[in-house]
Amino acid sequence: MTEAEVLGLSCAALASAIRERRVSAVKAMEATLARAQAVQSKLNAFLRIDIELALDAARLADRDLARGHLRGPLHGVPMAHKDMYYRKGVASSYGGKIGPSRPAPSTATALERLDAAGAIQFGVLNMAECAFGPTGHNYHYGHCRNAWKPACITGGSSSGSGTTIAARANFAALGSDTGGSIRLPATFCGTAGIKPTYGRVSRAGAMPLSFTLDTVGPLARTVEDCALVLAAVAGPDARDPTTDPRPVPDYLSAMARPVQGLTVGQPRQYFYDGCDAEIVALMEASLESFRKLGATVVEVDLPDVDSWNAAATMIISAEAVALHGNWLRARPQDYSAQVRARLESGLTIPAAAYIDSLRLRGVALEAFCRAVFSKVDVLHAPVVAFQTPTIAETDVGGGPGLPALMAQLTRLTRPGNFLGVPALSVQAGFSKAGMPVGMQLLGRPFDEATLFALGHAFQCTTDFHAKAPPL
Repeated sequence: MTEAEVLGLSCAALASAIRERRVSAVKAMEATLARAQAVQSKLNAFLRIDIELALDAARLADRDLARGHLRGPLHGVPMAHKDMYYRKGVASSYGGKIGPSRPAPSTATALERLDAAGAIQFGVLNMAECAFGPTGHNYHYGHCRNAWKPACITGGSSSGSGTTIAARANFAALGSDTGGSIRLPATFCGTAGIKPTYGRVSRAGAMPLSFTLDTVGPLARTVEDCALVLAAVAGPDARDPTTDPRPVPDYLSAMARPVQGLTVGQPRQYFYDGCDAEIVALMEASLESFRKLGATVVEVDLPDVDSWNAAATMIISAEAVALHGNWLRARPQDYSAQVRARLESGLTIPAAAYIDSLRLRGVALEAFCRAVFSKVDVLHAPVVAFQTPTIAETDVGGGPGLPALMAQLTRLTRPGNFLGVPALSVQAGFSKAGMPVGMQLLGRPFDEATLFALGHAFQCTTDFHAKAPPL
């Protein structure tokens, strides 16, 4: 198998090739490291590439396999993750200046579970500072750039995760999603990404931003890859009391089920307000694909989503400044103007308003499930309502245009975080400018399996996910 053939495989296909000894873990790692180094100057996506450690781990993986020891379903698969997941004895940057002086006392549960599944981490990725930025700008380490068009944003905060996977320099990556930070890079970079149900994946050892809204999930090249990685990291964890105790379904088996008879909801309100005509056309085309697969498309009415977004913004602002308060007072100069401005906005939020926003979550989820999931199995919607902007167009720093930009970027993703429901981003096609466009599927709480089934069926009948950027 040539280097190009290795890099062209999905995560699931590479894992199978390594298991069947059609390619070694060392060869897969060498190809990945070479590609990562080759694209770094164009994308600024890696903060660190651990060449020798990764190669040593790959050699050990090959020796284990030769002895008949298969570590797990991801044996030998190279991965790099955004630099907010703790590895014992190693300092995480959080994408800024706050973290580097503090080596982690323990390893994040999600990383431990990927280790146990056989994946090999070969580096850490650029990200929005403190995971608090939906564009991918980083004023400390340089802005991450989109593999399809380096002048364009990657989306954030999982910026390095999205663009390295698109560039075929990474097979899968952990992201985090507090207001869209998995789904935005997935749509702008043309990958798949799953924001799981709140409580489905442990956040222990992951840098927090908003303990009410934070979720951990993967970005990968295909829906199957997302299902494979989520199955490895999901489940209850004593280190994170917010995790749900119910067992993790067999996502891969569920993914293979026919989607004939499922109902897909098309929202009448909110998600298409002011939506770009090209994006609307691609959404319609993806719905037609589901119809051809045997699913039924049903229009649904939504409750007042705008009020939920306002409440979500209040929650993240208040909780973020609570987490960063001591650092913000002692080291304000170590934050970029943009992140400092966003944190300081949380200082003006009254306690009563914050508590009211928390109380609204349960009411909103009940109303959403009654309006939507009493009629359909999933809700289908665009991830963003506009075409991919450039880095320059969205480089507002901490200026007066910041609140409007943040609200615009997360307008269609933040409701999923507020409700806590799972949301899968899948590439739905390309704009006339050649940039990927994503759709999102929102499901019932803990029903990631249905999202995977629909997303996988869509990818089996389209080839958007198989296209690579001309980098």
